[in-house]
Amino acid sequence: MSSAMRRPFTGRCGADGRVTGMDDDLSFALFLADRADTITMSRFRHADLDVRTKPDRSAVTEADLATERALRSLIAEHRPGDGIVGEEFDETPGEGRRWILDPVDHTDNYTRGIEVFATLIALEEQGRITVGVVSAPAMGRRWWASRGQGAHTSGPPWNGADGAQSARRMRVSDVDDLADVHLSYAALDHWERRGLVPGLIQLSKAARYEFASACFWGQMLVAEGRCDVSLNPRAKIWDNAPIQVIVEEAGGRFSDLAGEPRIDRNCAVVTNGLLHDEVLALLSRPPDETLGEGDGRSAV
Repeated sequence: MSSAMRRPFTGRCGADGRVTGMDDDLSFALFLADRADTITMSRFRHADLDVRTKPDRSAVTEADLATERALRSLIAEHRPGDGIVGEEFDETPGEGRRWILDPVDHTDNYTRGIEVFATLIALEEQGRITVGVVSAPAMGRRWWASRGQGAHTSGPPWNGADGAQSARRMRVSDVDDLADVHLSYAALDHWERRGLVPGLIQLSKAARYEFASACFWGQMLVAEGRCDVSLNPRAKIWDNAPIQVIVEEAGGRFSDLAGEPRIDRNCAVVTNGLLHDEVLALLSRPPDETLGEGDGRSAV
């Protein structure tokens, strides 16, 4: 369905709808995030949560399935003709546009009652990600972006004297020296499979501080300017799609391990842009090209 034929979205978008200049697709994506938050929080930390193991040994819960079903239904209602690809169900073909969904990113955290999980929502138009939303209701956080409109973040919608969210525009850091870098990464077994552990160790030695978070949390910290580099060696398109547009609209850079801005290479390198080429070069450096015995990291 062409943009001229799509009817304007008139559903409630919550307090996020107060952001000036928000386009219709972003408003709809935030509405989807509102619905997802309601579903995921309704089953969070419930002792009778139904958890199953998929063939790839990853977990899936009733909340994953219910959330994706609900979002697919809303997209079919409000964006007929758009395609849909999600983590839990088969792809629905579309006409030049498709919504990309991860109903619960960090499902393992969700099953253990850990607040660090999120619903990831993106819109792809003619092969380019144009809208992205990351909503982490148990953390009270949300991040979003639309091409040409910048990247924003907010706390929970009940903050503020009038109940409105306080949206803040995000900007990546200006750190340009590895010795000052805050680095996030995880999944050492996947780095080992890629043969990149030596490079990762060298990068870790060069960095000032490191912590284990390879997915949305570390990536959004880069977009906020609180972290400088986030590395994920096992990301699918539904993990990557909203991250790309949010990070790029915040002034950062998103790529695969070859430096290409691709979301379909099962990995993600996210930086403030200033460090990107140096990080990629260091990751691929042969193990005998060491940085020496020093370690620039501060004590925790």
